[in-house]
Amino acid sequence: MPGLSGRIETVTKAKISHLLDRAENPEETLDYAYEQQMQDLQNVKKGIADVVTSKKRLQMQDDQLKQQADKLDSQSREAIAAGREDLARAALERKQLIIGEVSSLDQQVADLEGQQQKLTDAESKLQTKIQEFRSKKEVIKAQYSAAEAQVHISEAATGIGDHMADLGQAMQRAIDKTDDMQARASAVGELEAAGTFEDLTSLGPPQDDIDKQLEQIGAKSTVDDELAKLKAEVGPGKPAPELGSGGPSESHPNS
Repeated sequence: MPGLSGRIETVTKAKISHLLDRAENPEETLDYAYEQQMQDLQNVKKGIADVVTSKKRLQMQDDQLKQQADKLDSQSREAIAAGREDLARAALERKQLIIGEVSSLDQQVADLEGQQQKLTDAESKLQTKIQEFRSKKEVIKAQYSAAEAQVHISEAATGIGDHMADLGQAMQRAIDKTDDMQARASAVGELEAAGTFEDLTSLGPPQDDIDKQLEQIGAKSTVDDELAKLKAEVGPGKPAPELGSGGPSESHPNS
């Protein structure tokens, strides 16, 4: 099914693109692009050096051929002077061959000089381009670093980051537990003030208000019985003098 395979391919490419976008670091990408441009510049420089070397080699050959041509010219003159026209003709023929080679070498040297000039111009333009790219690269890297730092600061300030979200959840759990504990303490205080916990430490069964009243009556009766028994054993005793009644203990100035 072409349609299904096409959709699968599109989704796959989209996911790969998304992963690459997440993995790509702009600073590393810019540095890599700068390194590639520097490599291109080195290749241009190497090309210029190769052209210059070839041109120098051809120029050396050209100089040697010109020296040979000059020598053959001198030899042809000497042969004419010696009456050897045949030798003079042979020397001149060789001279013409050499002149042809020199002309070919001169053309090759001119071509190499043209290539050298083009490469030199390209090197100059590439150097300018690299310098501009380097400046922009550093600006972009600085802007990216500043933006990245701003994102981290904003996430930390607003709690958007994952670790801040975890801390926020932990703090909320602590607040909830604190609220629960405070509510529990308040409830325990209210129950204690209401007397709910008075009988929690007693050994007997819990008592209601009627039991308490009965116990109070019983305790009062026991006290009355013990007081009557004590009076029977000791006697009624003397009544206590009233305050301010002038009893025998008072001292009189005229006595």
